[in-house]
Amino acid sequence: MRIHFIAIGGSAMHNLAIALKLKGYNISGSDDLINDPSKSRLKKYNLLPKKEGWYPNKISIKIDAIVLGMHAKEDNPELIKAKELGLKIYSYPEFIYNQSKDKIRVVIGGSHGKTSITSLILHVLKEQDISSDYMVGAQLEGFEVMVKLSDSSKFIILEGDEYLSSALDKRPKFHLYKPHIALLSGIAWDHINVFKTFENYVKQFEIFINSVLDNGVLIYNKSDNEITKLVKSITKNIKLIPYSTPVYKIKAGTTYLDYNNESYKLKIFGDHNLQNIAGAMYVCNSLGINTSDFCRSITSFKGASNRLELIHKSPDSIIFKDFAHSPSKVKATAQAIRKQFPEKRFIACFELHTYSSLNPIFLSKYKDTLKNADECYVYYSEKNMKIKRLEPIDSNLIIKSFNHVNLSVIDNYKKLKEIMYSLDLANSVLVMMSSGKFGGLDLMKLK
Repeated sequence: MRIHFIAIGGSAMHNLAIALKLKGYNISGSDDLINDPSKSRLKKYNLLPKKEGWYPNKISIKIDAIVLGMHAKEDNPELIKAKELGLKIYSYPEFIYNQSKDKIRVVIGGSHGKTSITSLILHVLKEQDISSDYMVGAQLEGFEVMVKLSDSSKFIILEGDEYLSSALDKRPKFHLYKPHIALLSGIAWDHINVFKTFENYVKQFEIFINSVLDNGVLIYNKSDNEITKLVKSITKNIKLIPYSTPVYKIKAGTTYLDYNNESYKLKIFGDHNLQNIAGAMYVCNSLGINTSDFCRSITSFKGASNRLELIHKSPDSIIFKDFAHSPSKVKATAQAIRKQFPEKRFIACFELHTYSSLNPIFLSKYKDTLKNADECYVYYSEKNMKIKRLEPIDSNLIIKSFNHVNLSVIDNYKKLKEIMYSLDLANSVLVMMSSGKFGGLDLMKLK
């Protein structure tokens, strides 16, 4: 088959393109902006477009299907040409579903933790030498490509994002997968540019639950109030498995999971990660892996890329980078750091990067999320605000919203470099939190 990707540079899109090429498909693609790591990986597999931009002449009746990324808008010239020719157009979740109709589909959903839980499951399956197809949104150590589609694997493990599928398909991605086994980690209002009210956002998770196949399994975080409410109203014939924070202890900055009179030394930490482990364990149990084998396997799990990822450690200072961007994620990360390193000075640097976080109305949701930090810096780019056509934010509003007595606001990249590179990190833990890249700041120069 010949498949053309419109917006091939996306994190999931480029991985799907590579996966299909490895499966023997003829792949082409376009995008108006491709950054690393997508750019380097597409180049490695000879899939990088010769020029950035949209070229309708690439679209012809010789193409069997189009995969449309969310980055492409409805007026995209390649999309217009494809519609004129009557070509079959898929969003990437729709395409993945069609490739996995004969597999047992496991879908990990939730406002937070879904990447880490998916990564944990894949790590354990690999350690147990169990073949599986998959799609996950972050790089995982030991995996070259983060999408795999084969004809032989019995299972497929899918990270179930609630964001919209494409410009033509406004359904959340996780509505399309129809899971046999589903997991929900928690609900905390996100993507407010799309889901205008909290009630509308919660509704998407109700629809997801109803998409679980009859006689399927729903594994859910029983400590999350919103999920618990949804679970109580379920009328479908599905098996319900609740989970919560497992028993653990912290010794000298290292977390140990306790199970069946054994202690398992972990490379990750934090109550949110321990809950992720519990959820992943029940998924793996449902796939035939016993709990003892699961616990042994996770001792080597280092975490997904950018999820409380350790980038520097010395006897005096520790530096992490973390994908935390929504209020619930920021709060969970800050709590985890304070609990793990109670004797160290905790410095938090958080970037306002998403449309939600840059919305003055939404800013109030960040109240007290950084209260566990001793010193805070909140960065946003005025230049980026103009590109996104957003109104400027008053620094005093940011300070008031976070409600922290030792918080500084940084509104340009030059000032960010000056402050961050001059920090005294003696006896400190520094955490850089963002779904962006801090304007290109070299985090390795922070140490």
